[in-house]
Amino acid sequence: MPSNADLLTEAINQKKQVTAYYDGLYREMCPHVMGWKNGAMHVLSYQFAGQSSSGLPPEGQWKCMDVDGLSQLTVRDGLWHTGTTHGQPQTCVDQILAEVPY
Repeated sequence: MPSNADLLTEAINQKKQVTAYYDGLYREMCPHVMGWKNGAMHVLSYQFAGQSSSGLPPEGQWKCMDVDGLSQLTVRDGLWHTGTTHGQPQTCVDQILAEVPY
């Protein structure tokens, strides 16, 4: 069975959507960057649907998540979602392992 890191790497490299549970909430997102920060593996994704403890804006929102905190992760085909502006550099990951090819 592939690990979360394996599935996220596949999704990042092929620009695929993922679904998962994080903090007990269902998420639909497009992962953009995965790597290490402070000894933990994180993924920066653009969440476009599902649930969020802080509420999800209609246009979606960037989310930084601990990869080990994701459960029931699946990769699927679908429209690629990303933020319309990148006003600041990402701070989710210091050491990049996988990044969306542009």
